[in-house]
Amino acid sequence: MGTELQPRDPPVSDHLHPLVYIAMVALAAWFVLSAWGFATDGYTDYLLAVVSGFIFIAVALPYALSRVWRRSRRREAADQDGKHFGEWASGQFATWQDRTSGANAAIEVLLPLAAVAFGMTAFGIVLHVAAHSAA
Repeated sequence: MGTELQPRDPPVSDHLHPLVYIAMVALAAWFVLSAWGFATDGYTDYLLAVVSGFIFIAVALPYALSRVWRRSRRREAADQDGKHFGEWASGQFATWQDRTSGANAAIEVLLPLAAVAFGMTAFGIVLHVAAHSAA
């Protein structure tokens, strides 16, 4: 009698893959750079510097908290960080309401940031095209 392979449930994770966090930081940086496309005079530059500082703080605080959390958690949980993104994305992601696939979780987290960053880029392009055609 041979042993039959039983279908295994996909692994369940309750944290995002590190590449998703890297993508979040990259999209935040893209947003800041595209917002600076609106810099025209001294007042705008000042306000954009303040907004850039707020976005920097919004990225730096979660990063600092994740570093503290990572140092305080157990060794067994550290083994999960070594997963490749493909393994994580094909697994399940647990939220407080339900489970979804890791790929869907990444898309749902990154989509609002991408929409804002790409939208701001589009607005900047339209502003520069309109300014040059009006001149």
